[in-house]
Amino acid sequence: MRKKTTAKSDLEGLTLLGMKAKPVKKLETFPNHHPDRNYVVTLRTDEFTCACPATGQPDFAKLTICYTPDKKIVESKSLKFYLWSYRDKGIFHEHATNEILNDLVSALSPRWCKVTADFAVRGGIAISVEAEYRK
Repeated sequence: MRKKTTAKSDLEGLTLLGMKAKPVKKLETFPNHHPDRNYVVTLRTDEFTCACPATGQPDFAKLTICYTPDKKIVESKSLKFYLWSYRDKGIFHEHATNEILNDLVSALSPRWCKVTADFAVRGGIAISVEAEYRK
């Protein structure tokens, strides 16, 4: 079996690596060198924030993204900048979770993807939202 490594051509089209940090709603990808195999990529952050659409108060969540790639893999720095773009966005938890899933599916065309957002307690209630896609 031939060992596959990151090729210089994998970096073509990646515009956010090495750039100054700023929020941007753009997900970049690189080629999956193992499309013949089902495997799961898991990305986690406990620093996701958005804003309450009514009050503008910040909402904090632990976000977990799991997916089985097909031909593309999400570049993690672009994901960080993408998630940062939600910081001041007024959006309900359920809508944010589904919007993130939709954008990942659009960028990756994965075999499977699941986004779980565990929002911190606010007003005495914690909200957890899971959104899932299957090809």
